[in-house]
Amino acid sequence: MEWTVQELADRAGVSGRTLRHYHQIGLLAPDRIGANGYRYYGPTAVARLQRILLLRDAGLSLAAISEALAADASPDDEIAALEEHLAHLEYEQEVLGRRIASVEHTLAMRREGRQPRMDMMLEGFNDRYEAEVTQRWGREVFEQSNRWWHAKPLTQQRQFQADAERLLAKWGELHLSGVSPFSNQAQQYAAGHAAWFAQIPGTPGHAGDLYQTRAMLNGMANLYATNPDFHPAFGGAEAAGFAGQALRHYAQNL
Repeated sequence: MEWTVQELADRAGVSGRTLRHYHQIGLLAPDRIGANGYRYYGPTAVARLQRILLLRDAGLSLAAISEALAADASPDDEIAALEEHLAHLEYEQEVLGRRIASVEHTLAMRREGRQPRMDMMLEGFNDRYEAEVTQRWGREVFEQSNRWWHAKPLTQQRQFQADAERLLAKWGELHLSGVSPFSNQAQQYAAGHAAWFAQIPGTPGHAGDLYQTRAMLNGMANLYATNPDFHPAFGGAEAAGFAGQALRHYAQNL
């Protein structure tokens, strides 16, 4: 099967002018050009156009799209890239589904003259740490923990946040008491801190992965010590560094 410029344009939702421009700049060549000068596009060109449209929707410039496609040196590279696209699209679908459910809830409550639930109205809008978690520990970790978090009612979310604040503040108290980060007391608290992480789906502790648990605890220890955003919760930079030392020591001896 082959499509002309106009047939492909109609199916892809782009203009024929766009397809001709893509050809002129070397981004999308037709599978063949007929004796009549018409461009004809087959499965190879259509598959490439799919990639172009996906990357364009992700906000990439045409120059960046060209570089990304040039990096697909083998069928395995293309498969890996498509798998990444698919994972991203599935996540967007999940987020959109949560937002639709949120709006449906608000609309239904308004129609019934009732007050919508505050937590439901913000479902799908408040994933503040998505980029950081995904970068450090992967998309699957974020998605599992995110589903777990959003399944909690607002009262449980507030309780979890309060528990987290107490967890970090206690490190400050231990630091002020003068104990060593390597003491039994500090190491017992580090074990409790690790157990607190392990309750969260998606974390290696929850999965029972000892090797990755060590890596995560070391990563969090470094984050606590070096990121000023965390320091007030511990009571200061020195207390955060104390907690980091204790957690690293605990991780080494797991």
